[in-house]
Amino acid sequence: MELKLALGEWSGRFDMEKAVCNHGFFMMSPNLWIPSTKSLRRPLRLADSTRSVPVTISHPLHHPFLLIQVHHSPISSADEAVILEQVGRMLRISKKDERDVTEFQEMHSSARENGLGRIFRSPTFFEDAVKSILLCNCSWKRSLDMARDLCLLQPKIALDGNARSKRKRSKCSDDIGNFPSWKELLAWSWVDEKYLIKQCNVGYRAARILQLATMFAQGDLRENHIAKLEQSSDPTSFETLYQKLLKIKGFGPFVCSNIMMCVGFYQRIPSDSETIRHLKQVHGKQNCSKQTIGKDVEEIYGKYNPFQCLAYWVELIEEYENKFGKLSKLEAANYHLITAPRYLGTRE
Repeated sequence: MELKLALGEWSGRFDMEKAVCNHGFFMMSPNLWIPSTKSLRRPLRLADSTRSVPVTISHPLHHPFLLIQVHHSPISSADEAVILEQVGRMLRISKKDERDVTEFQEMHSSARENGLGRIFRSPTFFEDAVKSILLCNCSWKRSLDMARDLCLLQPKIALDGNARSKRKRSKCSDDIGNFPSWKELLAWSWVDEKYLIKQCNVGYRAARILQLATMFAQGDLRENHIAKLEQSSDPTSFETLYQKLLKIKGFGPFVCSNIMMCVGFYQRIPSDSETIRHLKQVHGKQNCSKQTIGKDVEEIYGKYNPFQCLAYWVELIEEYENKFGKLSKLEAANYHLITAPRYLGTRE
């Protein structure tokens, strides 16, 4: 069956390719970008949050809507609403997101000329947060592998009994599922740190992932509160979430700033050695260091407040594509071959 997500008054400015292919998250499982059709394929949750269905998202030329092909039927009206909500989150289809893009492009001529300003994200906050953890202290290839292994794990721990049965019957060990939810990770006593490390090779990140899941289970983080926050422009509420995330062991400023970018708060730049390299090479800040990075990014990007992170990210993507070609043209099999993973958001 097919669903349509109206783009509204901004349909003439929406570019599916640019809305997806602007951050390393779009390359991470279970996302699959198809260059030949400029479409995105992945599983999405249904209303009961336990079952998933594969969908393909595309933007028919000159049409004021996104087309979502649901490769499963039938589904309920509640399921349809949840699918549309997830697609809207990934591609930032909302009045708040459109307002942010418009205001940012008014400040940033290059973003305006190239139609940039939407940063791709996941269907859920939890997936964004876990993937932000996967970006740290490793190669880009390993980040891709860890995400893939978590999606291979998901059918084994699915709360949907039919999905688990199907997995057991399958003769293929490479059946990619959805990205695990926090409920699935906590539902089984045997899914602990050692199990995640063995099954997904996530190393020390296992403890961080389970701690994050536990915060949702205990109500310290609430999905509905975060969803409301994503549609607000209250810096105090965003700062409260940032400080709460910082209290999670292993969630440093880089991870937390990356997560805040995903929720739509752009005043904090995820700064690391790649940021230092960029400022040295592009902005001539030869003395930039860990000690001066805060001052340097404020000096360069402060004029784009409250969209400093968007300005920084637009520069990174433009620099990367000038050197290595358009991200949207890459085949999935070649993602791991990219020689400059930091351009995609990774932190080694």
